Amino acid sequence: MAENLFIADTLGAVADLLEKQDASTFRVRAYREASTYVATMAQTVREIYQTSGRRGLEDLPTIGVSIAAAIAELLDSGSLGLLDRLRGSADPEKLFLTVPMIGPSLARRIHETLHIDTLEALEAAAVDGRLATVDGIGPRRAESIRHSLNEMLRRRRPRVPQEDVTAPPIGDVLAVDQEYRANVDTLPTIRPRRFNEGGQNRIPILHTERGDCRFTALFSNTATAHRYAKTRDWVVIYYDRDNEPEGQCTVVTEHAGRLNGYRVVRGLEKECSDFYGL
Repeated sequence: MAENLFIADTLGAVADLLEKQDASTFRVRAYREASTYVATMAQTVREIYQTSGRRGLEDLPTIGVSIAAAIAELLDSGSLGLLDRLRGSADPEKLFLTVPMIGPSLARRIHETLHIDTLEALEAAAVDGRLATVDGIGPRRAESIRHSLNEMLRRRRPRVPQEDVTAPPIGDVLAVDQEYRANVDTLPTIRPRRFNEGGQNRIPILHTERGDCRFTALFSNTATAHRYAKTRDWVVIYYDRDNEPEGQCTVVTEHAGRLNGYRVVRGLEKECSDFYGL
């Protein structure tokens, strides 16, 4: 049962960090109760996963959709992106190296060009055409990467079809961005490992909810953000709902055209212009 204990400890670590970072009591309790349940199971979670897939995990007491996805990720990869993010130790370039046809230089270009950090976000970029715009990829290679990601993520997927997943309203995303930037001096912080050799740099982190959507916001810590001195401007926002995979977007200050000076969601400039009535 060592693997069960590893998963229980990981879920418990998520609960502890969410609590320290002022996430909702409901979310903290959900991870803590799931941790306790997994630690006391008589059957291994891997056996359930191998027999019944993610649906079998969802049907366990106290687990539910989101935590089932976390357990599936742990069983498939041995790590959990959510925990790495909460610890400030996420390394998206290393994560992208797990995908066939992506080497170190390409992983770096993907991260710096698209500002994405998860395999789910990488797949979305392959589907909507953004991945093909990265230097060295093109449409055919992007399609091959998409097929690889589809196979890698297949068992972790929620039961709703990918095409039914919807991003939160632009207004909600911009409101989360505003809430984050208005409270950076009072929010809990994480100490990122990347671009922080002395360990002094700390990034504020916000967990909040709007309707049925959960959000996490923090300043970008990418190489590109550092290069252009945008580490206190670009805000990365992660969002998820039950039955849907996690998504992410980046909100920036626009410096050209009719949106000059406005906060906009990168890649959704037209939608932002409509939102502002410009």
